[in-house]
Amino acid sequence: MGGVEDDEPASKRMKLSSEELRRLSNGSTIKEPVAGSSRDLMARPLQSEGGEEVVGSKGVIKKVEFVRIIAKALYSLGYIKSGAHLEEESGIPLHSSVVNVFMRQILEGNWDESVVTLRNIGLTDERTVKSASFLILEQKFFELLDEEKAMDALNTLRTEIAPLGVNDSRVRELSSYIVSPSYCSPTRSPKQDTVRARSRSKLLEELQKLLPATVMVPEGRLEHLVEQALVLQRDACMFHNSLDKEMSLYSDHQCGRDQIPSQALQNFAQKVPIMMLENCLEKMEFNVILSKNASESFRSW
Repeated sequence: MGGVEDDEPASKRMKLSSEELRRLSNGSTIKEPVAGSSRDLMARPLQSEGGEEVVGSKGVIKKVEFVRIIAKALYSLGYIKSGAHLEEESGIPLHSSVVNVFMRQILEGNWDESVVTLRNIGLTDERTVKSASFLILEQKFFELLDEEKAMDALNTLRTEIAPLGVNDSRVRELSSYIVSPSYCSPTRSPKQDTVRARSRSKLLEELQKLLPATVMVPEGRLEHLVEQALVLQRDACMFHNSLDKEMSLYSDHQCGRDQIPSQALQNFAQKVPIMMLENCLEKMEFNVILSKNASESFRSW
């Protein structure tokens, strides 16, 4: 998964805080499946040609990815215990142990250690490593300014941020915050930037977007896939009524022929002046169908 695998039980590993996860998992046990329960009705994983277990009738969903995405969704929804139990029961960790350490270091503000750990995650793209390091060290820079440690911030900028060779214009902007505290751009001031320095959790979200999905599962990935499926079903629906916004996850979306307008709301005789017709149409909502029959009369549906 782009990182070091971890077979350690999820209840003993850290999601954001190892102590918090242990506390939430204390006293819980994994129950054995009951014969005849709904678990027995679930599709069993299949073996794909590449040797990986897959789920679903089409054989295109990798079990490891599927479980990780579900675990991510559970944690995002606040179901910490359920997410931890899923990891433990499946034996599939959401993150590797190295990634968990990296996340903890970011949240605790251990910037130098986190930059070192970043290189141990298993990233192959050096540009990604440098871009992620830039974000981490930029956060370090801002927090040093907040603590009124200008010389330490300057040293970080000169010896750590600038040598990365990433976003030179941003480096110059950062330097202006030290050289000229009164400097401000038309839209924001350096003082505002310092005060509004990204929180550590926000930094973690930005790193999550930057790092490969195999390393850190993107936020809202399951929701995105479900929404995408619903939109595709709606777009493929031949008789879809744009006014019908209700869609269910329990069954595939399909409008019947009864969704086609079949009752005339208003008739317009042939001799109605065109200006009068236009004025009438202007007052209508744009959810009507206007038809013209053989007798040259108009009808709205």
